[in-house]
Amino acid sequence: MKITVVGAGAVGASCAEYIAIKDFASEVVLVDIKEGYAEGKAMDLMQTASLNGFDTKITGTTGDYSKTAGSHLAIITSGIPRKPGMTREELIGINAGIVKTVAQSILAHSPEVIIMVVSNPMDTMTYLVHKATGLPKHRIIGMGGALDSARFKYRLAEAVGAPISDIDGMVIGGHSDTGMVPLSRLATRNSVPVSNFVSGARLDQVVEDTKVGGATLTKLLGTSAWYAPGAAVSAMAQAIVCDQKKMFPCSTFLEGEYGLSDICIGVPVILGVNGIEEIVTIPLNDQEKAKLAESAEGVRKTNSLLDV
Repeated sequence: MKITVVGAGAVGASCAEYIAIKDFASEVVLVDIKEGYAEGKAMDLMQTASLNGFDTKITGTTGDYSKTAGSHLAIITSGIPRKPGMTREELIGINAGIVKTVAQSILAHSPEVIIMVVSNPMDTMTYLVHKATGLPKHRIIGMGGALDSARFKYRLAEAVGAPISDIDGMVIGGHSDTGMVPLSRLATRNSVPVSNFVSGARLDQVVEDTKVGGATLTKLLGTSAWYAPGAAVSAMAQAIVCDQKKMFPCSTFLEGEYGLSDICIGVPVILGVNGIEEIVTIPLNDQEKAKLAESAEGVRKTNSLLDV
């Protein structure tokens, strides 16, 4: 199947690279507005094909969306990146216009496409795509929870002193420093609660470190991270293209699930060839419900700045 990645910067190129290396797509099309940039990234990546052993075709184009025609999945990474000291919410004014235009351009050539939103503020940009395109909710997916959960598992493994392959954990809620809800109560090491291995205070620190995971990297790097976001996108893309029916926390449009409506926010879903195949309801305790509701209020506040 054909996949389009809009935005050939560090995150977009990382998405294309991981997708190609996993070799589950027939073609990846990189799109960017900077003259020759996507073409150059595509050529550079194609020159790794014989070395990395993949047959996925990678092409690039400067704003010619006709070359994306027939895409099964389109990944929107375009927009300005977060700078040190800048919140995801501060990006909304600029990135909303970019994301809306990109989504409409993609649909003009691939009317059956599934759209995955990576651009920040991600939950609000996912909501914008929902409102601007009128697509069925299962075809619009926000990538945030998968990345946040990967960062959560990294911190959990660090605290427990275990390999990450032993650890399972999930983050729901908004993809923001204040909106994440890491579910430490449900986190496990090979099915054993992690609370059996670390103190409550240490788990609380893991939660706080997870919530500022993106900001921590932005401070260190001077821009947003790209390796882990690219890996998260590729895992979700593979679940869709290969119809794997895998569960990921993703930003999706809710209509009463978890007591929330008219909002895109991170909850666990099953991903398959049709996009979001099912929204999974997990039992939350009163504290977790309160944190999710608080997170939703933060997302709604940002959504209110949209012109939709």
